[in-house]
Amino acid sequence: MFSHVTIGSDDPDKAAEFYDAVLGTLGIGVFFKGEGIASYGTATGPKTFVVRPFDGQPAVPGNGGHIAYLAESRAQVDAFHAKALELGGSCEGPPGVRAHYHPNYYGAYVRDPEGNKIQAVCHSASG
Repeated sequence: MFSHVTIGSDDPDKAAEFYDAVLGTLGIGVFFKGEGIASYGTATGPKTFVVRPFDGQPAVPGNGGHIAYLAESRAQVDAFHAKALELGGSCEGPPGVRAHYHPNYYGAYVRDPEGNKIQAVCHSASG
């Protein structure tokens, strides 16, 4: 559905340490890195970029928006949440079923150390 999303960071190299590990719990690997930029995903698939804002202003998290990453299993959602908290993220909603979305919606919400909200979600009952 999308090509890529971009997360603003005042220190993309430090943020990459968080995203390397947290997205790694979902099997999302590094696509490429350079000074001040980290990219996750694949060349032909969806990607996440972590960069300094192009306008040169400080990075600020959006209010009301977040990025949801697909997890293959509920265990991956749990690992995503635990790793994010271990690395300085904060909990915005612990792992669990959110039946108000649909009966098998199992997700967890966190904020990265700079305040960006991300989520992992598994849509499988057997996961």
